[in-house]
Amino acid sequence: MFKKALLFIALSVSVANFSGCIFLAAGAAGAGTAKWLSDKVTSDVNVPLDKAAKATRAVLADMKADIYKETTAPDVTQILAKDINDKQIWVDLRPVGNNATNIGLRVGYLNGEKDARKILDQIVNKANSWI
Repeated sequence: MFKKALLFIALSVSVANFSGCIFLAAGAAGAGTAKWLSDKVTSDVNVPLDKAAKATRAVLADMKADIYKETTAPDVTQILAKDINDKQIWVDLRPVGNNATNIGLRVGYLNGEKDARKILDQIVNKANSWI
């Protein structure tokens, strides 16, 4: 009985893990759209890294989120914050050439896709308004 329960759990985890591949393949078809992958929404935007980082900080400030850590390196800027409900927000900004940035955003530990997409849309809109 214990072996059957353990096998069921292992298979359930495997199915849940592999189901993300289907969403990735489906999301890859729409170039320029945000993709949900590994509990993170990602999108390439046509703004330089510095403007994307500035827009991210501004959106987080508008949300009254507390930015408690920011790390900048040549290949990535990472911003960590907590929103007013104490949910974690992780933002990774990576340059894609000279005038584009890949934004990866995660909210909370589980089921944060809706919030992540909303924040990403706000960042993209703000960054594009400054061009």
